[in-house]
Amino acid sequence: MNDNPQMRRLQFRAWHRGTREADYTVGGFFDRYHEIWTPEDIAWFEAFMEEQDADIMGWALGTIPVPDRWKGPMMDKFLKLDFVKIA
Repeated sequence: MNDNPQMRRLQFRAWHRGTREADYTVGGFFDRYHEIWTPEDIAWFEAFMEEQDADIMGWALGTIPVPDRWKGPMMDKFLKLDFVKIA
């Protein structure tokens, strides 16, 4: 992780969601992709983290539909779940 305080804060928040499942999902997404994010992607992720864990997990698992405001390339990457690693 670099010395960017914004990215350190985002990493912490991504890995401290409140549930282990959300930590692995949101934190894993951050770890996998944050280095290639544009400023727009970072803004998307910051807003995304304001959503409830139950909603995020429902979108990830396909049990509830993704709202239009979240649809796009970032959500497409998130929904792959190819970054979740449980040790």
